[in-house]
Amino acid sequence: MSRFVYVHILQSKIYPDCFHTGSARDLKNRLGRHKAGEVLHTAKWKPWRIKTYIAFSDEKRAREFERYLKSVSGRTGD
Repeated sequence: MSRFVYVHILQSKIYPDCFHTGSARDLKNRLGRHKAGEVLHTAKWKPWRIKTYIAFSDEKRAREFERYLKSVSGRTGD
């Protein structure tokens, strides 16, 4: 298991205006699960590609940043 937590933004390949923000310790595995439709919340917009990701060594800060990105302030400019 990685010592980092990756906060990532995924973009649907078929619906390019559709994004998903999440976090994972194993980013490659998590992306594979999204692409395979194994994540109920994102399955209908698959396949996905990684738009960007940031590695955090502090899990608490990673979760806080993920929450920020999902907030109204974090989505400004959509």
